[in-house]
Amino acid sequence: MSKLIPLEDAVAKIKDGSVIMVGGFMASGTPPRIIDALVKANVKDLTIICNDTAFPDKGVGRLVANRQVKKVITSHIGTNPATQEQLNNGELEVEFVPQGTLAERVRAGGAGLGGFLTPTGLGTMVAEGKEIVTVDGKQFLLEKPLRADIALIGANKGDHEGNLIYRGNSQNFNPLMATATDLVIAEVENLVETGRICMEHVHTPGIFVDFIVNN
Repeated sequence: MSKLIPLEDAVAKIKDGSVIMVGGFMASGTPPRIIDALVKANVKDLTIICNDTAFPDKGVGRLVANRQVKKVITSHIGTNPATQEQLNNGELEVEFVPQGTLAERVRAGGAGLGGFLTPTGLGTMVAEGKEIVTVDGKQFLLEKPLRADIALIGANKGDHEGNLIYRGNSQNFNPLMATATDLVIAEVENLVETGRICMEHVHTPGIFVDFIVNN
């Protein structure tokens, strides 16, 4: 059965105050039509979990620039002056997470784990308020998993059952985030009939995808 829905129906599922994961790297791998529609809908008080806040006019950065985001959990904001300005003015909360740690926290959320241990961030602001665990004489930070209400992911190719293929660096975070939320909406650039994608080429199996928006 096809999971294809109209863009407006997909956006209607995102409410004020939602916690959203958005995959990809910079604007690559983010779902542009869904982001555009979210900006127009002016959904507010969002918490966004993403690798970066892209640019003011591209990707997740458009939501930040439009002041729709109250908190972002990310590894990089350097390419988006709007994020920096709102952070400095106390209008936006930013939780900085090292990139590898961010990916693993999302993976842990999708795998149902209680957390993981890493030495990354010891002795820095990343360690503030976190539990330090000693194993065999070495110290590690206990990093807890991340989950969200909704994942918005962008795929290069997909079928009507939601089996997805990503291209290039659009693979960054998308496969992980598709496992770590209660609802997954995928924007697919090239939609094909079910059975046209070889199973060994699938990056995200359709079992993880709830709805599809065709680009």
